[in-house]
Formats: sequence, C-alpha cells, structure tokens
Amino acid sequence: MSSDRAENWQRLMGLMFKAHPWHGVPIGEKAPEVVTAYIEIVPTDTVKYEVDKASGFLKVDRPQRFSNFCPVYYGLVPQTFCGERVAELFAKRAKRKQMIGDGDPLDICVLTEKTIPHSDILLTALPIGGLSMADGGEADDKIIAVMKEDAVYGGYTDIADCPLTLIDRLQHYFLTYKSAPGTTQHKVEITSVYGREEALNVIRASHEDYREKFPELETFWSKGAAK
Repeated sequence: MSSDRAENWQRLMGLMFKAHPWHGVPIGEKAPEVVTAYIEIVPTDTVKYEVDKASGFLKVDRPQRFSNFCPVYYGLVPQTFCGERVAELFAKRAKRKQMIGDGDPLDICVLTEKTIPHSDILLTALPIGGLSMADGGEADDKIIAVMKEDAVYGGYTDIADCPLTLIDRLQHYFLTYKSAPGTTQHKVEITSVYGREEALNVIRASHEDYREKFPELETFWSKGAAK
C-alpha cells in the first residue's frame, strides 16, 4: 500500500471508530505545558472506573468500599507510560536507589469549579504540580492540573497557589482509598509534593517511555494520523 493510501486509511479509521483514550488520542500539541486529560472518575462516583487497556472502554475496577470519594476529576494523560524514565525521576526525587514504573498511563487530577456530571470525556488541562506517590513500591505519580480557562482555578500556575487543605485532601484520598478501616500497614506512600517544573519533567519522561514502549504507535502518529 502506498504511503498516501495508508495515510488516507488511517484517517478513515479515525472517523469510523471511537479512538482508544490511551493510544488513539493525542497528548496535546503544546505538551507538556498543556495536555489532554481523559477523565475516568468524577467526584460523585461511588464506583472506581478505569480504562480497559485492551479495548479502550471504561470499565468498573471496583466499587468504592468506604466513604471516601475522589475529591477531583481523575484520569489519565494519553500517550504516556510510567516506565524507566518516570521511575528514575521518582528515585532521584525520593533519594532511593532503584524504582520501577507501575506500567500504566500517567495519572492526572484536574481542578475545576464546574460540575461535570459523568466521566469518559476529554478536557484540556494545565499541569501545576504533582504527588510523588509509590504504590506497592512502584512509581505512580499523580499530576495535579487545572482545567484550561477555569474561572476559579484557571489562574493557578504552580502547586503553591493551591490551598493547603485541598492538597491535604488529595493526599488523604490516595493514601487511604485502598485501605480498610483500621489498617495499620499501607502499600501506598507519598514521598513529596512537587511543583510545575517537576510535573512537566514527569510528563516528558512518561511520553518518552510511551514512545519506547509502543514504537509502532509512534510511527502511526508520525505519519499524520492526527491530522
């Protein structure tokens, strides 16, 4: 098949079928400063949803077992992968000798004053910081971002702009969302909270990890599938 016919076929496939939210949606032309976020969970959800990696459909991961609700809009950054580069950044930040990535897309928490009633949507987000989180000994960073042009949070440019109570609430949620009441040993830990520049470094690293993990998809996009 000629290159022109292959490119036309790629564009046709994109029009006929829903894009896979991890692989079929661009990270964003201005990434890492401005990224696409695919939202899996909204604050009113009593069930934890996540993207099924094989099909791209949003699936039920588990019911929320306890009374804690995710306090923000939560999802993933397309075309990212938490692999070796993300783990190296975590290890350097936390002063640890060795870490591995969790092998998932990079997670993102998006702040907005607006009520979004359901997940399975895309929005444009501006990263301002992140949580240096490890889950079961694997790097599992949580990027914190604001929705572009949000009336309340849109002017935030760094994690230092956020109220401390909001950051505390986010940390409490992620430290406890897998634990039963009375649990004394937790597999999740947050080693630090970092600002915008480190968040941009993590996004860059995760995109490079993705390109290395899925070289065939990198070739697909470089041929103009997103045009």
